[in-house]
Amino acid sequence: MYEFYCHSCNTIYTFLSKTVNTEKTPDCPVCKTSTLTRQVSRFSFTGSSKKDQESDSEFPDLPIDESKMERAMQALASEAENISEDDPRQAANLMRKLTDMTGLKLGDKMEDALSRMEAGEDPEAIEEQMGDIDESDLFKLDSPRSSRQKRPVRDETLYEM
Repeated sequence: MYEFYCHSCNTIYTFLSKTVNTEKTPDCPVCKTSTLTRQVSRFSFTGSSKKDQESDSEFPDLPIDESKMERAMQALASEAENISEDDPRQAANLMRKLTDMTGLKLGDKMEDALSRMEAGEDPEAIEEQMGDIDESDLFKLDSPRSSRQKRPVRDETLYEM
């Protein structure tokens, strides 16, 4: 069994080949014109499914390694205890360290707010001017889940290759 993705249809199709055939790429069964992209078959994976892992995740919408995040939080915990509430630069510095350690990229609004804090501006004044920063403004999410394109549909039909 081979799985292929059609960009035009945003669909994953499963094809059955009676012989091992890693060279052939079939046409899309629906639009007939698109060149399909070979996918790693879900039959190749072992262990718990991604869906199972995501449902247990504390941060299901972020493309992060939770163990990496946990290590970063532990490393910064003692430093966070010593931050002066009167110095926004210290809080901004801590946030920069967290994003560096985890690989997360800040969203545009959050980046702007953090830059202003690094310049010494009062966080309350920044919040008053910018308004609340919602979840979508916190981080730039590069995962397929966060992109504007919807998750691919999986066609459950088994096509012959």
